Amino acid sequence: MVLNWMDQAPRRVLALISAACVAMLAFGMYLQHVVGLEPCPMCIVQRYALIGVAIFAGLASARGSKGWWMSWGVLALVSSGFGAFVAARQSWLQWYPPEIATCGRDFYGMIENYPISRAIPMIFRGSGDCAAIDWTFLGGSIANWSFVCFIAFAVVLLVLLVRGLKGGSQQGGGYSMA
Repeated sequence: MVLNWMDQAPRRVLALISAACVAMLAFGMYLQHVVGLEPCPMCIVQRYALIGVAIFAGLASARGSKGWWMSWGVLALVSSGFGAFVAARQSWLQWYPPEIATCGRDFYGMIENYPISRAIPMIFRGSGDCAAIDWTFLGGSIANWSFVCFIAFAVVLLVLLVRGLKGGSQQGGGYSMA
């Protein structure tokens, strides 16, 4: 039933993914500005990945051309995979914190003061901030839930793209761009 709906309305599914990303970004802003949680460098990278998924999925849902939505869908899938990688790395740091936890520079301090070739490894190395768990829901940290969401987006996008390459539903012979 779900796959039939995805076959009939891939643009709606892409729009829902984009809307879910915007809702997650809004929740992140709520946690930052209302609750008072400061995002670590890896959290900020995850936000950028989420913005990428939202923009690419939104653009994919904007036009009915199969080539258009599949091209943007691939970019959304890549962004989702990157976000899942960063969230998984942060979750790993939270489960196995470094022995020496120092509060490193913030994300923008790293980018401004170091060449990009040094800043990127510093972000993924993590700091004391990246290993800290400030908020949990049902036993999972923000990084854990981000990983779950990125993987869910990636699975839905992958199903859409694979079914789109195969020509859509078996009965209809192709995707309806509703």
